[in-house]
Amino acid sequence: MINPTEIIPGVLFYSYYSSLRKEKVAFLEHNMLVLQVSGRFTMETASEKFSMERGEMLLIRRNQLGELTKTPLNDEGYQTIVICLKEDLLRQIVLEEQIETGKKYTGPNNIIIPGNDFLDAFFKSVIPYVRHSEQNVTNAVGMLKVKEAVLLLLHTLPHLKDFLFDFSEPYKIDLEKFMLSNYHFNIPIEKFARLTGRSLAGFKRDFQKIFNMAPRAWLQEIRLTEARHLIEKKHKKPSAIYLDLGFESLSHFSHSFKKKFGKTPTQWLV
Repeated sequence: MINPTEIIPGVLFYSYYSSLRKEKVAFLEHNMLVLQVSGRFTMETASEKFSMERGEMLLIRRNQLGELTKTPLNDEGYQTIVICLKEDLLRQIVLEEQIETGKKYTGPNNIIIPGNDFLDAFFKSVIPYVRHSEQNVTNAVGMLKVKEAVLLLLHTLPHLKDFLFDFSEPYKIDLEKFMLSNYHFNIPIEKFARLTGRSLAGFKRDFQKIFNMAPRAWLQEIRLTEARHLIEKKHKKPSAIYLDLGFESLSHFSHSFKKKFGKTPTQWLV
């Protein structure tokens, strides 16, 4: 397995995986355009699931929690290109192209981009850059390709302007509903606060009112309760569930489980 290569640090990535890899992505902070070279890419959030294969593209909205599954197909391995559309880059494009902004985006968070001649040609033009990353393509050239991607998206799908250039902060959302759907993601409390549109202090205050517990204590409680259910009723192995429930290691999970229930997860399974 070859680790992802950064063509332009923090902006343009290329990855190749020779075998199935399931990766929990805690926090998708920036807009991203994912180009699928080979294999199958699947993204699942609390409310949506998307899958794409060779030659397809997915535009991912910023400020999301998600889980990615990367699967090789037909003995061709798994290859993908990720273009990270950071806010400072998008703001620069707004200035250079004199694009009007200010509208709040209210559409879907993730969009499969339909193919056309322009985007298909762009797709093919990027592959040599990432496959020959050892030749040290300059940042200037790489950034031109990223800008080209944004302008082609706007040319073929003008309604994406609000998606790409909405720079507003997340608005305040239903904290209880969000936490019950996303408690299994292992991210800092500060990120949960941001995703619900609150300051850290405001998040802790609202959380206490709703759940009558501090956030960290509640997260531990609900994750362990769900773990016991999966082990006891679904006969799941501890090693198969601890990551999906937000625990950093099997040992940490086992220690916490025994502290709460008096037995290790393995003993409970028996």
